[in-house]
Amino acid sequence: MGIFSRFTDIINSNINNLLDKAEDPAKMVRLIIQEMEDTLVEVRSSSAKILAEKKALTRQVTRLEKDAEQWQGKAVLALSKDREDLARAALMAKKKSSESAQALLAELSHLDEHICKLQDEISQLQDKLTDAKTRQKAIVIREKSANSRLKVKENIHSTRVHDALNRFDDYERKIDDIEAEVESYDLGGKSLADEIAELETDEKVDDELAQLKAKMKNNKKQ
Repeated sequence: MGIFSRFTDIINSNINNLLDKAEDPAKMVRLIIQEMEDTLVEVRSSSAKILAEKKALTRQVTRLEKDAEQWQGKAVLALSKDREDLARAALMAKKKSSESAQALLAELSHLDEHICKLQDEISQLQDKLTDAKTRQKAIVIREKSANSRLKVKENIHSTRVHDALNRFDDYERKIDDIEAEVESYDLGGKSLADEIAELETDEKVDDELAQLKAKMKNNKKQ
């Protein structure tokens, strides 16, 4: 059994309620659309048959009304020939044709009402189908968005991501250790700039020492 058991169920249905109760709204809306489309095909096929029946009845009414007119003419002809008996029979035949035409006209009137209501219901069904297809697009987009967000959330909380980040931390610590080892070789050693600066300092001390010796030597001579 489908979602809808009768055509009127679809017309009177509340799609929002159906979707609210559904565990899988995307699947539910696909089923709703499928059933609506199937029902629309069936109803239109039925409508085509009813319209064909209306045309056939209309043709019968036209034929019966024409027969009534012909019997009327025959009654006039019979009276003109003093054949009242034939005129009476012709009028009886006219009455029968007219009554049959009236009965068919009454049936046609009911058929027109039925067709009018059916067309209105088909229009409502088409509107609901259009609405369902519009909602389907929105639901599909929301579902894709939700799935994408879920994947992002899963990756954020994934142990693989944490493990990868931890490996990055390990690599950084190893690089820190290597850099520290390199820097340890420089501890206690002199750089080229330091050695040159020491040479400049030694040269100044030597000059000052030479000047001091010369000064003392001059003092002794005096």
